[in-house]
Amino acid sequence: MADVSIVRCEKYDMEAAEAALLQVLEPLGGLDWVKSGMRVAIKANLVSSLKPEAAATTHPVLLCALTKLLVQRGAQVVVGDSPGGLYTPAYVNRVYAATGVGAVEEFGGRLNRNFEQKTAHFPEAIAAKTFQYTAYLDEADAIINFCKLKSHGMMSLSAAVKNMFGTVPGTVKPEYHFRFPDPMDFAGMLLDLNRYFKPKLCIVDAVVAMEGNGPTAGKPRPLGAILAGTDPGKLDLVCARVIGLDPQRVPTLVKAMACGLLLQTEEPEAAGWSEDFVAADFDRIENCVSTQFDAQLPGVLGKIFGGVAKGALASVPAVRARECVGCGQCAGICPAHAIGMKNRLPHIDRSVCIRCFCCQEFCPKGAMKVRRPLPAKILNR
Repeated sequence: MADVSIVRCEKYDMEAAEAALLQVLEPLGGLDWVKSGMRVAIKANLVSSLKPEAAATTHPVLLCALTKLLVQRGAQVVVGDSPGGLYTPAYVNRVYAATGVGAVEEFGGRLNRNFEQKTAHFPEAIAAKTFQYTAYLDEADAIINFCKLKSHGMMSLSAAVKNMFGTVPGTVKPEYHFRFPDPMDFAGMLLDLNRYFKPKLCIVDAVVAMEGNGPTAGKPRPLGAILAGTDPGKLDLVCARVIGLDPQRVPTLVKAMACGLLLQTEEPEAAGWSEDFVAADFDRIENCVSTQFDAQLPGVLGKIFGGVAKGALASVPAVRARECVGCGQCAGICPAHAIGMKNRLPHIDRSVCIRCFCCQEFCPKGAMKVRRPLPAKILNR
């Protein structure tokens, strides 16, 4: 049985989506594990109130197709997520409406209406030994992680592993960015969420992905693919391969390798794979996360050199003034309170900024960009 599978799906059409899902799941054992009466939660990517054509969220046609297949097997299906912002009925219902996911109710599924929050205790965690989570997931016998393939300001890649951050209530998310400001620590927390919830299946919507200034303000990029896997790390390795992204530029993959969750030399073979799936010109965000600069010099000198090099190579959020409308949303959402508004433009205090990219992710106009310093660009080349 394969760990990862990939198939062609060129359009968001119900018939094509059903056929593609059945095809991509077949090498993984299909849906034979679904039993009548089983409660299945589909954890979608509903990051914000964006329409499906923005390519920021899991497309409703794919969610409807999966819901239909599960209901046919007798499952009780709930679709949910905790987007950035308030985790309240009024706010989340607006996200449901904008993203079009309410259509799942036409196929026997329902949207999550349980907005209770709980605290998890996870002693074996890499980073997050306790964390808040959305309680509706406790009602599920199995979780399916249905994500969107996107570039990401902080993590380089948003796919299976990153999508589980949506298990953390929206208003708590900035706190977790502040709690884990280092990208590698944040990656460890994301891996903990995946290890705690243990999704039965992960599926990636790459029919139309997002490139450039992701995960919310990038450009739609048709890739014509659906991927699936039982291991989110291995699935993300294949996703990185699809967009031509070096796994060593992805904090979650680097951290997973460092913790032994993925083998350093692991190159999972995806059933159905072809080099035709690779989009070599995909507009990527490539963070420098894996170079161990402090190993080049011993002792204190190594630590000093490592700190300076890390700072010189780190990507930062930066505003493009001509696109900014001065709404101040970036200042309001910044967990480190590093942004102040002057003359209707955001000014970032670099000594306070933790490079969480919340401002970039939730800028309503996409005016906040990921800026890579020149040394990092040269090193990458």
